[in-house]
Amino acid sequence: MVDIPKIEAQLQATLNVIPAYTWYALPSGALTFVNERTADYLGLPKDHPLRFGTDTGAEWDSYIALLHPDDHGEPRRLWSTCLGTGCAGEVTLRVRNAEGGYRWFLCRVEPLRASDGTLLYWVGINLDIEERKSAEEEIRAQEIELRQILDLVPQLIAVYGPNRERLYTNRVFLDYVGSSLEAWRQSLGHGRYLHPDDAEPIGVFFDQAVARGSAGELELRLRKRDGTYRWFLARFNPLRDEQGHITRWYIAATDIEDRKQAEERLRGENVALREEIDKASMFEEIVGASPALQAVLTRISKVAPSDSTVLITGETGTGKELVARAIHRRSNRASRAFVSVNCAAIPRDLIASELFGHEKGAFTGATQQRAGRFELASGGTIFLDEVGELPAETQVALLRVLQEHEFERVGGTRRIHADVRVIAATNRDLPAAISDGSFRSDLFYRLHVFPIEIPPLRERADDIPLLVEYFIDRYGRKAGKNIVSIDKKTLRSLQSYAWPGNIRELQNVIERSVIVCETDNFSVDESWLSRQPIPTGTDPNVSLGLHKRVPSQEKAVIEAALRESGGRVSGPSGAAVKLRIPGSTLDSKIRSLKIDKNRFKPTNK
Repeated sequence: MVDIPKIEAQLQATLNVIPAYTWYALPSGALTFVNERTADYLGLPKDHPLRFGTDTGAEWDSYIALLHPDDHGEPRRLWSTCLGTGCAGEVTLRVRNAEGGYRWFLCRVEPLRASDGTLLYWVGINLDIEERKSAEEEIRAQEIELRQILDLVPQLIAVYGPNRERLYTNRVFLDYVGSSLEAWRQSLGHGRYLHPDDAEPIGVFFDQAVARGSAGELELRLRKRDGTYRWFLARFNPLRDEQGHITRWYIAATDIEDRKQAEERLRGENVALREEIDKASMFEEIVGASPALQAVLTRISKVAPSDSTVLITGETGTGKELVARAIHRRSNRASRAFVSVNCAAIPRDLIASELFGHEKGAFTGATQQRAGRFELASGGTIFLDEVGELPAETQVALLRVLQEHEFERVGGTRRIHADVRVIAATNRDLPAAISDGSFRSDLFYRLHVFPIEIPPLRERADDIPLLVEYFIDRYGRKAGKNIVSIDKKTLRSLQSYAWPGNIRELQNVIERSVIVCETDNFSVDESWLSRQPIPTGTDPNVSLGLHKRVPSQEKAVIEAALRESGGRVSGPSGAAVKLRIPGSTLDSKIRSLKIDKNRFKPTNK
């Protein structure tokens, strides 16, 4: 038999010495005893039956009035569940004290059973948590105030947990992306909010930041609610507890779209400025009235209004870029950029990056994303000078631009639309380059939509007086000299010279002569128009005055040189050296005279 009175006496004695508010109730739930600490808190009289465990066992509802009016529901449900299941439970509630005030308690109810499992009593322990609740309320109030402040900050703020759990973001961010806080918390990954090109880099960056546990910053593009993107500078900062463990990650993103656009404009302006500086070494207008030049101008006027690709051929120094600029100025793209690229002047391993741009980390030294010349020329014209020097892999990329009007940055996967007109130029014999495998035939035909061949200066002898006057005026004004006449002998010499360097060579000779000229009568030191030395073993009758011969004689002379050189055009033993003319000039003549140079190459028997 269980000695209930003895158990009650022991239980009461135990509960009275516990430094907590305690009580017990019958298995039915009827409250029958509270310890002295609880009785004093409630203001029960000294002779109240609950102080002695002699209460007849009033039901719980008799004491519900002791709780705060807002706290009746949850304790009822808990007590009902405990009585129904015989299991323990706990709830937070406010209990009225003797003065009529309320304090917060954590109430824990446990069943006290006999050794055979019979439920003897319900024992309750109430822990005063008023200070904790006050602190929580204060923290909650501070958090609300902080969030209100963050909602007013003109930055996009986000708070993440130590393992990148999404905890909070401010109203500015939610309004920007068009989302609710709950939707943001539940969304997976960053793909919905980040630019496709930035999703992977920021994931890697965040992983590294978490691994290092250090602050950092990077630039990224965030998707606005209307589907557009803007650039932001995102700064990551960790918050640590007293043990040094990271408890929060704070991210603040500042809008830098205007700055990025200004940088792009500045970059474009710098490119344009470099192009203008390069252009300063060329004359600004096409000067001349010869039939050969007029034929070129006619072709320029016909092709300029279209968007057709143009291939300009001609010897070095004939003004191919000048013709390209003239086409651009007379086109519908004249108000947009003209971007010039000398394909021969850029290292082979950098030409693709220069043309198409690169992503951050695409190669050693690629510390940030960079737009290429095709992007800078968007809406305008890109001029690819010396296009015959492009390496094979870049030829493939250029072919794709011409065929599909799109490209990818080096190290990237996103396709970028190319709204650019392409004008290319070369002094190489591209058909010959196709034959020897150094130039793609499909690219050649894509470039060769509208060919323009610029005649060498020796075929424009009538234009030389006009060009001489133009350059004298230009460099005379620059040097502060007033030159009023040109020595007739000098003019005859200039017209009779073959000009292997073409207009660029003439320009340099005139500039040099203006500098040393000490009178108002212009003259040129004829030693500056020296011929190239005749190679040993070369017939002078073959090599001298090739440009003055009639076409039938010229063809015979060239074929004789090719025969002697075994069909080789350039190089130390090539026909160009024997004829004392540039290899590009000889290539041009071979094409115009329809000479098959391959028939002079030795055959293996």
